[in-house]
Amino acid sequence: MAHEHWVFGYGSLMWRPGFAFAERVAATLWGRRRAFCIYSVHHRGTYERPGLVLGLAPGGATRGIAYRIAEADWPQTYAYLLEREQPTETYVEARRPVRLADGRRVEGLVFLSDVAHLQWAGALSLERQAALISGAAGLSGRNEDYLRDLVDHLRQENIRDRSMETLLGLVEGSAFP
Repeated sequence: MAHEHWVFGYGSLMWRPGFAFAERVAATLWGRRRAFCIYSVHHRGTYERPGLVLGLAPGGATRGIAYRIAEADWPQTYAYLLEREQPTETYVEARRPVRLADGRRVEGLVFLSDVAHLQWAGALSLERQAALISGAAGLSGRNEDYLRDLVDHLRQENIRDRSMETLLGLVEGSAFP
């Protein structure tokens, strides 16, 4: 059997993968958690008013979606993912074990947060995250919309991420500049 190619999505890749796939399965990645831990100075903020985007920060576990990519589609999918996920090289490409909802264990391509990158925000309090997200906007739109889309899509996948839901509540009720 040929080597299988899997990609793990935990944010917008879950609902907007942008590539052809042979299989889509709910999955869990252990050892990393979904977090707004990367300063965004292009897509969801500016250098003058940075926002935050998602990353896979060390610790915990993340429920998301794993995609199996057909061998014939892999070269173009891989090239697309590098262009999409690495515009400022804030992520480190890695292969990690992922557990699929049906019990299978596969090795998936993931993009981990680079804790040595200048845009690494680290472990910010939810209040600080809300302050950065509120009012920030960049080339891809408002940072608040990115967070709301995330929470809405997680709910559609029956994924409860309490920290993301709490963060959205803080942003929606905030008076941050």
